[in-house]
Amino acid sequence: MTFLSQVVAPMIFVILWSSAFIAAKFGVAHVEPFTFLATRFGFVTVMFVAMALAARAPWPRSPRSYFDIAVVGLFLHAVYLSSVFIAIRGGMPSGLVALVSGLQPVLTAIAAGLFLGEPPSRRQWAGCLVGFAGMALVLSDRISVEGVTLLGIGFSVLALFSISFGTLYQRRNAAEMNLLTGNAIMAATGCLVTLAGAALFETMVLVWEPAFIGAFLWSSLAVSLGAFSLLMMLIKHGQATKVASLFYLVPPTAALMAYIAFGEEISIIAGIGILVTAGGVAMVVLPQPKRV
Repeated sequence: MTFLSQVVAPMIFVILWSSAFIAAKFGVAHVEPFTFLATRFGFVTVMFVAMALAARAPWPRSPRSYFDIAVVGLFLHAVYLSSVFIAIRGGMPSGLVALVSGLQPVLTAIAAGLFLGEPPSRRQWAGCLVGFAGMALVLSDRISVEGVTLLGIGFSVLALFSISFGTLYQRRNAAEMNLLTGNAIMAATGCLVTLAGAALFETMVLVWEPAFIGAFLWSSLAVSLGAFSLLMMLIKHGQATKVASLFYLVPPTAALMAYIAFGEEISIIAGIGILVTAGGVAMVVLPQPKRV
């Protein structure tokens, strides 16, 4: 792997993915979750199709390939994001949602060993546990039981399993997809599913205020076009456990962004948690020293 795929791409991915939570805080304050996501995915689909046609990118050659890519889009785009947005919109503390979703690297590590033949090393297992402990420290002063419901917990767990399954499925069945056409198919799948959800359960009213427009454009361009493309590239070139461990860095990075954007304080414990999290991720992703 090159320096770009080992260091630069993961750093950019974490920053862009973390920024999605800041954009979501602006967006869902004005528009319902399914409506917000359907509008976002519709716009992203048009963008990816236009880029694919301009670049003459190859489309999948078989119905099975279309199906596999659509499955990834269903779980990584529609189910995961909808579950997170619905849980938070329903009053579930965002810190608790993040903590439940933060179990993804551990779940992915177990599943990768069972189904992909990529068993984590002892150091990677230790890194997963250290990373989760650090993330828990970061979120410790942001977690409360107020607003916790069985429905909110259910959607948080659904988000956890969706992103874990989508990551593994892409690694196993759609790793060779073209980034432009593959992302177009995934975004179209996400659009259709969330559009159905909006039609069934929401008013589908868009409020074109500056805060929503900014959140919409950033979520569409930086996150859906940028972060998701990087995620697909990282999954294709990296071990599933290593890629999943990057999600440990999302809550600490989002906390730093919230401090800059909203003035949200970072406690000493959270600061220590950021360092612990970074250490845990390093244990997972950095090459192990060769034995002499």
